Amino acid sequence: MRKQFLSPKLHLSSLPTPLEALKNLQAELGLELYIKRDDLTSVGGGGNKVRKLEFLLADALACGARTLLTIGALQSNHCRQTALLGAKLNLEVHLVLMGEMPDSRQGNLFLDRLAGARIHFTGRERGEGQAYLERLFEESKQKGLEPYVIPYGGSNELGVQGYIAAWLELEEQAKEKGLEFDFVVLPASSGGTIAGILIGQALTGSHTTSIGISVGPSKGELEREIIELAQRTIKKLNIQVPIPDFWLLDEFIGPGYGILDQETQEAIKVMARKEGLLLDPVYTGKAFKGLLALAKRKEIKGRVLFWHTGGIPGLYAYASIF
Repeated sequence: MRKQFLSPKLHLSSLPTPLEALKNLQAELGLELYIKRDDLTSVGGGGNKVRKLEFLLADALACGARTLLTIGALQSNHCRQTALLGAKLNLEVHLVLMGEMPDSRQGNLFLDRLAGARIHFTGRERGEGQAYLERLFEESKQKGLEPYVIPYGGSNELGVQGYIAAWLELEEQAKEKGLEFDFVVLPASSGGTIAGILIGQALTGSHTTSIGISVGPSKGELEREIIELAQRTIKKLNIQVPIPDFWLLDEFIGPGYGILDQETQEAIKVMARKEGLLLDPVYTGKAFKGLLALAKRKEIKGRVLFWHTGGIPGLYAYASIF
């Protein structure tokens, strides 16, 4: 009943995703640690963007779109999932990727090509990529291709709803298991995932503290984006809820977005060797590095949830570093 206020969506994923205990790490960290497996949304290699795209692609089809346009980094999980879901829906997909065309196409970039997406490489700056996307939209419109633009990370008032629904899903699972979490830790970049979780928490009266681990943007910049995005989504849905307090940390970014540092590499190894689960270098690896540090410093305690947002195909582009 609580989901009736959400926008229409497609059903493209395998939901609910599992909620599992990380028993080996529980003993090591002194936490009651769980994981939400959104690496198993299944479609397009899994990951959190599928939940957002179910809402975005429903709108695209309702608008009569024949072509999808979106933007991301070279190893963008969002672009990979857009490419594969676009193929599933028989839509032409154009990806504006920020950076130069690499000598070899691995990880997500390989899957983009495999899905038949048309790739446009631009400069590394997001502003430059956004300007290219806007020009591509106008050109596509003039050619009668009925284009639909999906924003960076799928993070707008429609995409956010994927994680409002995700929090409601988690609440049902937790209730069945008799669980209530003190903290939820997850990566943050475009802000849509944590914005949806915050709204979901407000709707359910949750006392869980969300901790966003920034993987690129500075704390001040990203915090403003998250709050503004949540406010716009609340307005669109015509609901009245406060945005809960949350933590946003930018101390675990390392050398920069998409750059694998030694601590993130070690965190990925810990998860693989203790629990047999894979993390990626860009998002979940850095978020888990943050969780490990917070646990060591005893800044988080009790029952903690790590929200696995996927990204595993991107790991293989970094294989030579490991």
